[in-house]
Amino acid sequence: MRIEPFSLALSRPLSTARGTIDTRDGFLVFVECEGARGVGEATPLPGWTESLDDCRTALERARNADDWEAALDSLHETPAARHGLALALCDARSRAAGVPLYRNLDGEQREHVPVNATIGDDSVEKIVDEAAEAIESGFATLKVKVGARAVAEDIERITAVRGAVGPEVELRADVNGAWSHDEARAALDGFAAANLAYLEQPLPKDDLAGHADLRGEVPIALDESLAAHSVERVLDTDAADVLVLKPMALGGPDRARAAALAAREAGCGAVLTTTIDGALARTGAVHVTASLPDPLPAGLATADRLAEDLVADPAPIEDGHVRVPQRAGNAPLVDG
Repeated sequence: MRIEPFSLALSRPLSTARGTIDTRDGFLVFVECEGARGVGEATPLPGWTESLDDCRTALERARNADDWEAALDSLHETPAARHGLALALCDARSRAAGVPLYRNLDGEQREHVPVNATIGDDSVEKIVDEAAEAIESGFATLKVKVGARAVAEDIERITAVRGAVGPEVELRADVNGAWSHDEARAALDGFAAANLAYLEQPLPKDDLAGHADLRGEVPIALDESLAAHSVERVLDTDAADVLVLKPMALGGPDRARAAALAAREAGCGAVLTTTIDGALARTGAVHVTASLPDPLPAGLATADRLAEDLVADPAPIEDGHVRVPQRAGNAPLVDG
């Protein structure tokens, strides 16, 4: 196993609870497995995964393991590091089998999967224009960011978008954990006529009981809560109707697919998305989505958040769908 660092500039700063991020820094992980070469991506994001230093230390330690399973086991507390190795192994094994990664995950033949467009926190006029542009580009699912302003303003914004795009477009709203329980209740009442597909992470990530209490006419999706609780615990507490799954934060494409299947078994939906990753991890998430039967529109239209990337985009967006690579493995190999 070989590890190579990289740094990718963002096209615009990414605001997080831990500050503003201008670059996405991580490691390429190169392996030889079953006679083929594979490469993975470990791109940690503190708050979701371990730190960059902890990721590096964990990967260097894993190089001393006796076999690949032992190496993966040694990374169970560092999800980004585990993602890098797991993706590299999936890539190599798919190349050895001569099939695209999603087929090696037992997926059926699939050339495209649906994705959502994300509409940022802005004025009513600007988000209506953004929504119209997204529909014109072929997107049938929109996710609107809410929670950064008064609830009444967000109700106005969601109502305006619904009025502009009509009843057939799937509309999601993402709060990023910003509301109190009372604010969430008021918003749910105000959103009733907008027919939301789901409201994502209305309460802070630790409040599973509060999310369970909010479930009702408007489905509740959980994202940040999966950085604080296991998928099993979230499902056991009936806290969500939909799980938003990030392979980098879960520890690899294998874990993300297992989580999606567990969610479906429990009667929950599953939506794949990223932590603003490079092309290798992003394409890995595309393959996980493509491996699922009838996948929900995924949050994978994120390539434009990067000013530069590891390789030319192997899975571009076309008419509201991401094109699933059909070559063997995950994505084009990176020199290293």
